[in-house]
Amino acid sequence: MTQDSYLVGLIGSGIGPSLSPALHEREAGRQGLRYLYRLIDVDVLGAGPEAVGDLVRAARDLGFDGLNITHPCKQLVIEHLDALSPQAEALGAVNTVVFADGRAVGHNTDVTGFAASFARGLPDAPLERVVQLGAGGAGAAVAHATLTLGAGRITVVDALAERAERLAASLNRHFGEGRAAAAGPDRLPRLLAHADGIVHATPTGMAAHPGLPLPAGLLRPGLWVAEIVYRPLETELLRTARALGCATLDGGGMAVFQAVDAFRLFTGREPDSARMLADIAELAGAVAAPK
Repeated sequence: MTQDSYLVGLIGSGIGPSLSPALHEREAGRQGLRYLYRLIDVDVLGAGPEAVGDLVRAARDLGFDGLNITHPCKQLVIEHLDALSPQAEALGAVNTVVFADGRAVGHNTDVTGFAASFARGLPDAPLERVVQLGAGGAGAAVAHATLTLGAGRITVVDALAERAERLAASLNRHFGEGRAAAAGPDRLPRLLAHADGIVHATPTGMAAHPGLPLPAGLLRPGLWVAEIVYRPLETELLRTARALGCATLDGGGMAVFQAVDAFRLFTGREPDSARMLADIAELAGAVAAPK
């Protein structure tokens, strides 16, 4: 018999403003499914990110069908899973866990999510020299996506030098030597003076982590700026970049397209991405509107 009831959740830190529950539940409702999407916030629980293993085990025992995983647990969760999809294994990061036949299998839908959003939102953006801020779990995914889209060279900038170096080495193994490099934040002025665009893949700008991820003076007209934060949809980085005339991409499209892939993994059903893009525009607008 076809399953028509699902229990899923999201594990992460500071996830109260997440639109994932509404995105998934709205689409499920249109497909005639009973679908409950719960937030499992490690901050609310008073636990650290390392609690992700216990939370995954508890969710499996309680009959969850799957979980989304977000900052700061995308890499920590791996050791607690039974298997990984090839893409999740290549990335070393998981954002979707499916429970089936007593096993927990990790997937990564961030790569395809970012690639689909970028191709839709910045179709003509030059990609010869790209600077990416952030080398964490989401950073690994969007760097792979950016090179898959045809970027000539990506320079990964992270405050943790060894993390940036690990990601650059992994990218060079997958895409060929010279396609990626690592750099510290002190090199941003020189890098951005010659870059085509910036991909922002750190939590800065999220509702729980407000602010700019780089000095505003380093932005200039002619740069494109792609954001992965979508809570809020318009971050301080995007506002600043737009005021300068930069082409920009908000994080809403990535949120939708990764949710499309996760919904498919959880249910085996095909979601309607156009309806879900309309949903996030409406939901994000409602969140931003004054009470």
